[in-house]
Amino acid sequence: MAKVISHVMLDVDGVLIAGHGTKDERWIHRLKEDLGIEPEDLVRAFFAKGWKKVVTGEDALEPALAKSLDELGSTIEVGTLIDYWFEKDARLVASVVQDTQRLREAGFKVILTTNQEHRRAAYLMTELKLSTVVDGIVYSAQAGAQKPDRAFFEYAMRQTGEAPKAHLLVDDHAANVDGARQIGWHGQVWASDMDLFATVTNFQG
Repeated sequence: MAKVISHVMLDVDGVLIAGHGTKDERWIHRLKEDLGIEPEDLVRAFFAKGWKKVVTGEDALEPALAKSLDELGSTIEVGTLIDYWFEKDARLVASVVQDTQRLREAGFKVILTTNQEHRRAAYLMTELKLSTVVDGIVYSAQAGAQKPDRAFFEYAMRQTGEAPKAHLLVDDHAANVDGARQIGWHGQVWASDMDLFATVTNFQG
């Protein structure tokens, strides 16, 4: 029978990159020991206040993060924190990487579909070399909207050129999967013990 899904739209953090579960698994959990910044303070000053504008491309990362560091009275250079963040938040899940390769060999397009700002999106594709693992990336700062907003999924479809039913979003956040389903995509809430290749092929009609 003909394949229904042609594009696997793969979330990054919590699916392809590990460390987004318990508090001790997150990249910021040793921030106090390593850089002298309380994780809770950074969450309050930056992620809770300025992150939405950064992740949707309205504000640039560096000045927004520098402003938050100033508010916290930190002497850490913004570039130092960004380098630390990107390096610590880069633990690829080997089994998922392997399954993306299997899916591509089976004829699927695998597209990273993620809430990211510009610098980390570039880091993922170049420094982590994910450009050799997947067929492309759609991210929120590029789209001007973030999952689960309808505008994000509409933007993604303009990039793929495919109908809604050709897309399967694999994401660890149920709200994102619900948003994808509302626009006509297939969706699967991801758990760390799942097999990506089997998950995708089980959706085929």
